[in-house]
Amino acid sequence: MPKDSSAEREDSTRRVVVQETFASRIGARLASPLGILLILPGLVSLVGTFLTLLGGHALQGSNLAVAQERTLEQARLVASSVRDALDQSEPVLDRLNDLALHHTPSLPYEPFAHALLDLMKGRAGISYVSVSFPDGTFQGAYLDPDGVTRFQDSRIDATGTHVLRYEYGPRGQLSLQRTDRSAYDPRIRGFYMLATRDERRVWTAPYLFYESRAAGITRAAPVYAEGEPRARLHAVTTVDFDVNALSSYLQRRQLRGMRAVLYVSDGTILAYADDSRSGLHLSAMGDRPLRFDDLDDPLLAAFYAGTQREASSTARVASLRVGEERYFAAIAPVSSDPSLPWSMAYLAPERQFMRELHVYEDRSLWIGASAVLLSTLFAYLFARHITRVREEAEVARAEAKRARAMAREARAEARELGSYRLVACLGRGGMGEVWRAQHRLLAREAAIKLIKSDERSLANDGLRARFRREADALARLRSRNTIELFDYGVADDGTFFLVMELLDGLDFDSLVQRHGPQPPERVVHWLIQVCNSLAEAHASGLVHRDIKPANLFVCRAADEVDVVKVLDFGLVRTAMDPQEEPSLGLAHHALLSRLTNAEGMVGTPAFMSPEQAQGGAIDGRADLYALGAVAYWLLTGKLVFPHESAIELLLAHLHEPLPALRELLPREVPDQLVALIGACLAKEPDERPADARSLRRALLAIPFAPEQAWSEERAQSWWAEFRATPSEYPALAEPRALQIGPTVSITRR
Repeated sequence: MPKDSSAEREDSTRRVVVQETFASRIGARLASPLGILLILPGLVSLVGTFLTLLGGHALQGSNLAVAQERTLEQARLVASSVRDALDQSEPVLDRLNDLALHHTPSLPYEPFAHALLDLMKGRAGISYVSVSFPDGTFQGAYLDPDGVTRFQDSRIDATGTHVLRYEYGPRGQLSLQRTDRSAYDPRIRGFYMLATRDERRVWTAPYLFYESRAAGITRAAPVYAEGEPRARLHAVTTVDFDVNALSSYLQRRQLRGMRAVLYVSDGTILAYADDSRSGLHLSAMGDRPLRFDDLDDPLLAAFYAGTQREASSTARVASLRVGEERYFAAIAPVSSDPSLPWSMAYLAPERQFMRELHVYEDRSLWIGASAVLLSTLFAYLFARHITRVREEAEVARAEAKRARAMAREARAEARELGSYRLVACLGRGGMGEVWRAQHRLLAREAAIKLIKSDERSLANDGLRARFRREADALARLRSRNTIELFDYGVADDGTFFLVMELLDGLDFDSLVQRHGPQPPERVVHWLIQVCNSLAEAHASGLVHRDIKPANLFVCRAADEVDVVKVLDFGLVRTAMDPQEEPSLGLAHHALLSRLTNAEGMVGTPAFMSPEQAQGGAIDGRADLYALGAVAYWLLTGKLVFPHESAIELLLAHLHEPLPALRELLPREVPDQLVALIGACLAKEPDERPADARSLRRALLAIPFAPEQAWSEERAQSWWAEFRATPSEYPALAEPRALQIGPTVSITRR
């Protein structure tokens, strides 16, 4: 114990001696002449710098607060100007409703036209006043891009919409300027449907005008006949505002060095002015007005993200940071009406309002430099050090930026496939992926179906062969009811790809699940189109072998609707003998082996013909059997044999008698259609229709009453309703194009 205590005392003494030696050396250096020359000026410089910064900070805060209040007042003023322009709609609508009540499409419209002209005079921002009648007649005065106000009369006839455009003449006369033909129908436009639905005056959301494609909004009101119940609609009146005209308020009051934005709370930009660009008029992005995220502008992106978090109906100032730059945004709401969520914002860099302070800062620096002359060398060396560090940081940032650019280029190159640029993935399955793509030179979109060389599935030569068969089959077919093939090949990385037309619609499987069983007249209309595709394929010696609801796609094609496309020819075969493909047999173990082979079952059990399930020779009548099962699905929303497992389904198609269709199908289904479905589902191929052409002729011969027939008008009405509520169809946010993945799974309905 004594020895240990002595050692500890010696260690403690040694540490104290070392500390005293270090402190002595530091004290000696500080007490040296060089130390005094450095420390005293340093202390003076530190005190002077602190006082200078403190005064500068207070001055900056005061100056910035004044600048923010001034900018906020400017935002309120411009917002008030826009609000005053929009408030013109109320007296205009009052007068317009009175005019509409005493006017009908059958009356001469010269007096009415000049009354509309009087309503537009001196109304800044108003681009159109109009009246739409329940028969589709549309009459209105509008401001043409050349600055001349003209009158339009549109009427719907059997061939479309006939449009007459007039010049205003003296003494209440009109002179015809030109005539047009269009597909315009005011009754299906958003303003008409919104006003008649709410039965009151409404503001529309910003949208693109029909002809000019300029962004704007509409104040609309329903007009009901005097002395009639409210359900008796007489007309819908509108006052249109072109946001490009409203943006003149921004340009006239644009502050130097700032950006002015008129926007909607959902992110739509109505007007955007930047004095470095001498004003910018924005119209549209595709089929909608421009949004914040459509512009590659970090300041606008940061502003919109910040204002969404700080949403408010009162004027305010928000702070932003973009990189190393600080900005503030003065925001003022245009209207307190919740249906008009517009705001006016001025964006300004804080440094712009700090420029006047630089004069005072320079004077303070000169005074400080005179008082602390001995600290100049230290400040110079320190500045050199900061400069060197900053240069190193700039080099590092440049290297990082270059690395990010190279990474972006690499990602862009990775998303290129031949002449096509991959835009968005539409679906993935067992065989690969389907992408929406765009040709790099042509303004054409397409669907690309691909499997990559690193997929495990490619180890099976059968899947490669299936991919090639699909390309070969589609290349030989020309029916408008068969999906069109644009290109086929193998990319540099070994990716197999098919380039096909991009479809806009949904498959029969999704359609029935979302909308329920379909009327028989529409089902017959679809089946005839499927027969068109199959007739050509069968005439070429090809059998599809996988006709099912998921492979039949109903879509829009240009201005046509209810066009059916047959998809997924990956299982196509020429009409074959039993030796060309191993027999499936009837035993349970044989069926199971076919379901688990490398390629997957050749077909879908719920829609497979008996001879195809047995692995025997098949021809086009196997596809007709599957088409009969599809028809039953469309009419009832159920499978012919509602079993759960694939084995049970196959055995049912082989051995179970066909249910009494007349008892299962709705009573309104014509007996001829019931008989045709039963004939298609016959166990023996010889008992089915001879071919797809024969089946098409039989379908065409089914009689429907004129009021029951599936007409173009009914189809257009269905698709208009389908398009009017896209939020109900989240799966269609991107158009579906192809069926991919295995065909052996059975989903219980």
